[in-house]
Amino acid sequence: MDFDLTLVLTTLVVAIIGVVMVYTGSRGTAAAAGLSSHYFLDRQALFTFFGIVVMIVLAAIDYRRLELVGMVVYGLSVAGLLAIFVIGHSALGAGRWISLGPVQIQPSEFAIVGLIVGLATFVARRNDGLNWRDVIRMLLMAAVPTLLVMKQPDLGTAVIMAVVLVVMLAVAGLPVRTLILLAIGAALALLLAFTIGPKLGLFHSYQLSRLTSFLQQNSKKASIQSSIWNVQQSKLAIGAGGVKGQGLFHGVQTNNGYVPEQQTDFIFSAVGEQLGFVGSTLLLAMLATISWRLLRGAQLARDTFGRLLCAGAFAFIAYSTVQNAGMSMGIMPVAGVPLPFVSYGGSATLCFFAIVGIAVSVRRNRGRGVH
Repeated sequence: MDFDLTLVLTTLVVAIIGVVMVYTGSRGTAAAAGLSSHYFLDRQALFTFFGIVVMIVLAAIDYRRLELVGMVVYGLSVAGLLAIFVIGHSALGAGRWISLGPVQIQPSEFAIVGLIVGLATFVARRNDGLNWRDVIRMLLMAAVPTLLVMKQPDLGTAVIMAVVLVVMLAVAGLPVRTLILLAIGAALALLLAFTIGPKLGLFHSYQLSRLTSFLQQNSKKASIQSSIWNVQQSKLAIGAGGVKGQGLFHGVQTNNGYVPEQQTDFIFSAVGEQLGFVGSTLLLAMLATISWRLLRGAQLARDTFGRLLCAGAFAFIAYSTVQNAGMSMGIMPVAGVPLPFVSYGGSATLCFFAIVGIAVSVRRNRGRGVH
């Protein structure tokens, strides 16, 4: 048995840091809403506990059993996205949540996991390799949840799905020239989408404003400044941290709640202000270690299914890390992408732990016969 202890321990350490950061970044928000200062802390600690349970369960199960239900998992994830338009509710202009009593579920996060499992299952069942017909089917498989997510609207998650697709196609053995042609086609499709997307409801004006304002951060126009307010406050918080940081529970931006959505999308600003350059670098290094171990799992996997599961997990966590930290520092466009294991949120936390659990199973069961 080959157990990836480094992956598991690093994941747990990052998750613990995340619980602390959520608390420090949410006290002001909770107080302003008339809630207990421990409100977000208690919930994130509970999410993390259940996430660890999910990770342990999936790590204990032979990952090859997932192939038997892979397309079912994919279908259920698409059904969850469709359910949003029937029984979902909105927040901050986006309809992304389904309420089940006191619990809110964000199907788009589970859809990423469903897409990874579905694509891995599809490719694993192609014993003679991929042909163009198979590639088109994979593109359609990815297009369905991606378009549903964009319709919510949630451009950040849609981009993650696209990144996952490209990485899994590459690992599946698609020739480089084919990948280049697909990349050119995707770029043209994206250009067309931004041109006619608002008319079709795929994009909203504020999403386009975020992208254009990202490229004009030094502009003095009021419209641009209002679009990048969150980023400006985040950059101020990170800059105030300096080399060693202001210390836990210290920092003007964090304590006074100046950074909007600091416990979720902009959690990295709380890390930067309180732990400084040193602490931020260490956190990113740990997330990079998790990504590296997932990629290593793909390299060591003995079958196509396991290799693609780990590759998809790598793309999911690695890109989410780059996107979240990058937008907090103003070097990436703003998109609602959580920082893995650190940002507040139950659905994202469960999915990140689930994908690590699957990767641990791939590593643990490599070389074994099918049970």
